[in-house]
Amino acid sequence: MNKVIRYVLADLLRNKTIICYTILLFALSISVYSMEDNYEKGLISLLNIVLFVVPLMSIVFSSIYLYNSSEFINLLVSQPLKRTNIWLSLFAGLTGALSLSFFIGVGVPTLMYAFSNSGLILIGCGLLLSLIFVSIAMWTSVLIRDKSKGIGLAILLWLYFGLLFDALVLFLLFQFSDYPIENMMVALSMFNPIDISRILILLQLDLSAMMGYTGAIFRDFFGTGLGMGITLGVMLLWCLIPLWLSVRHFRKKDL
Repeated sequence: MNKVIRYVLADLLRNKTIICYTILLFALSISVYSMEDNYEKGLISLLNIVLFVVPLMSIVFSSIYLYNSSEFINLLVSQPLKRTNIWLSLFAGLTGALSLSFFIGVGVPTLMYAFSNSGLILIGCGLLLSLIFVSIAMWTSVLIRDKSKGIGLAILLWLYFGLLFDALVLFLLFQFSDYPIENMMVALSMFNPIDISRILILLQLDLSAMMGYTGAIFRDFFGTGLGMGITLGVMLLWCLIPLWLSVRHFRKKDL
């Protein structure tokens, strides 16, 4: 298993897409922090990159890599190796490469220019989002054999989590504006890892006042130790459940 992880990781770290992704993130981060006189403004500017670019890169790149590596995966399956170990090795290699790219591209500049609780939360959310969307990509790629359909589903899932989910939440807010549904908004946010990350970072930057009464509800929940523990647990579930489903399907799949 360790040999497979090392091979996949070494192969990915030489990949031109990963190298370009790292350089692009690093250049954007340095530019943002250099232009802003306040590090909090730089964190707000980087927020969109963490919430949209990182999940998109993680889910699309992982899907393409897994489909292009089908012959390599078939070769590994023909060896005396457990399918579970093979699939987890691929997951470890993908998450390791993408997490390292994110840490170098965004984490290092953030530690240099914005070493604070909000900066650390930004880095932590970015790393967790990388793991979550790699996990989702592995589930979709093993579920759908056709490459174009699988990548299309991955992009649709990213659109749903990144854009459509917020539109649905706004629709519910307008439709039920006469009812006290703010507590329900906290529960709904748990169904979207991108929303969870956005709320955590905005609360650390003291921007919850811009959310009105709903922001106060979020602060009362996410600002407590219990709330942070539940949030971390939910984020880990977002990573583990798709991964478990993909492992379960891969073990039974006829390659």
